[in-house]
Amino acid sequence: MLRNSAIALIAMVATTAAAQEDSVSTLIQNARIFDGVSEALIDGQDVLVTDGVIAQVAPDIAAPDGASVIDADGRVMTPGLIYMHEHLMMQMSSPELLFRDDRYKALVGGKIAGDYLMRGITTVRDAAGNTYGLKTAIDQGIVVGPRIYPSGPMISQTSGHSDHRLPPEKSLAMGGQHDALVISGDMAVADGVPQMLVAARENLRRGSSQIKIAVGGGTGSIADPLEVVEFTPEEIQAATQAAKDFGTYVMAHIYNTEGIRRAIDNGVQSIEHGNLIDRETLQYIKDNDVWLSPQVSVYTFIPAGYTEGQAAKHRQAFDGIDQMFQTAKEIGFDKIVFGSDIISSPEAIDTINGEFTFRAQWFTPVEIMRQATSKGGELLALSNVLNPYPGALGVIKEGAHAGLLLIDGNPLEDVSVMTDHEANFDLIMKAGVVYKNTLD
Repeated sequence: MLRNSAIALIAMVATTAAAQEDSVSTLIQNARIFDGVSEALIDGQDVLVTDGVIAQVAPDIAAPDGASVIDADGRVMTPGLIYMHEHLMMQMSSPELLFRDDRYKALVGGKIAGDYLMRGITTVRDAAGNTYGLKTAIDQGIVVGPRIYPSGPMISQTSGHSDHRLPPEKSLAMGGQHDALVISGDMAVADGVPQMLVAARENLRRGSSQIKIAVGGGTGSIADPLEVVEFTPEEIQAATQAAKDFGTYVMAHIYNTEGIRRAIDNGVQSIEHGNLIDRETLQYIKDNDVWLSPQVSVYTFIPAGYTEGQAAKHRQAFDGIDQMFQTAKEIGFDKIVFGSDIISSPEAIDTINGEFTFRAQWFTPVEIMRQATSKGGELLALSNVLNPYPGALGVIKEGAHAGLLLIDGNPLEDVSVMTDHEANFDLIMKAGVVYKNTLD
C-alpha cells in the first residue's frame, strides 16, 4: 500500500510538472482569501503566480499568454501551512531510529516529506535530524516535499536530550562511543564552550538555517527529567554568538521555567515546548520579544518504543499545556507558532492536521490560522542571510512565495475543516507548482 501511494504521488507530480513546463504563470480566480493576517476573508481579488512568486493580487486580472487559469469557485484560499517543529527523518520507532541503516532512514524520510506536502504543509522548520540531503533532494525535484529550514543535529550536553546511551554503556573516556543518532548526524553532544562552538559551527557549515540546542530534559531521552537545566550560561552564549556571527538565531528545547530564563538571558530567540512554564516567565518571554513554539499533537499519544519512564515524562508535559495556553491568552502573548513535534510514529503523520482542532479550546480560528501561516513566516525570517528561501512566507501578498491552498470550507468560521486534507484541500501549490488539483 505504501509503495502504491508513493508511485501514485510521483506520477501525479510528474504529470503536473510536465503540464506546467510551457507555462510559468497561474491565475486563480473567484477565491475568498485569508491572507495569513486579516480577521476576515478578502473577496473580489484574483491571484497571479509567476515563477513561483505571487506577482499580483488585484481584481479582474487578465490572464497572461499561456497562463493556467484555475476557477476557485468560491473556495477559501490560504497560504501554505508552516509547521515549525518537525522531525522528518525520525518517523520510525525508537528501536528503528537506533538500529536501522541510513539508507533505510533516507527512504522513509522521503516518503514522509511527500506526506507532509499532501497535507498542505508547504514549509517546515526541522527541529532535529540530518535533513540536509533530504532538503537538497526536494529542492532539486528528486523527491516531493515541503521547503525545509534545517537545524541539523540538535546539540545537548552529555546526559542531555541528545544523549540516548543507556546507563550501563561505557563513557567515552572508558572506550565507549556515542549512540547511533549522534553517529548518523541526527543529534550532537557537546560539553564546554570549545565543543559547543565546534558543534554549532559544524551545523552552520553543513547548511543549518538556525541552531537548535537543548537547555533541559526531554520526554524521549533517558537520563534527564523535565525539571533539569542543561548547559551553563557560557555554553549557551557560545551557541548564540556563533549563530549571531552568521546572521541567524538559536532555538532551545526546554520545558521548565529556570531553563527558559537561562536560555533567554543568554540570547535564545525561540523557546521550543515550554509546557511547564509559569505566568511570570511567560510574561518574561513576551517582554523580551522571544518566540514560543509549542505543540499539542505529540503529547496526545505515547510514541512507539517509549519506556514507562519516558511515557511518564510525556504525560507530565501534556498536563502543562492547558495552563501555558490559558496564560498566553490572559497576558495577550501572540508570538506563538504552529507545529506537531510528531516523532517515532509514522502512522501519526496521518493525523498531523489534528493540531488545528487541538488548539481550538484555547485560540480562535483566526489566531490558529495565523500561527500556522504568517507567524511561522515571521520567525523563519530571523535566519536572515542563511534563509534558504528569501522572501515572505505564510502570507498572500505581492512578492511572497506562492505556497497556496484552496479549501472547501471556511477555516475562519470552523477550523476543523483543516483536519481533513483529502476531502477539503482541493488545491495544493508550493513554489508555484500545483501538486494537487481536484478542480479540473
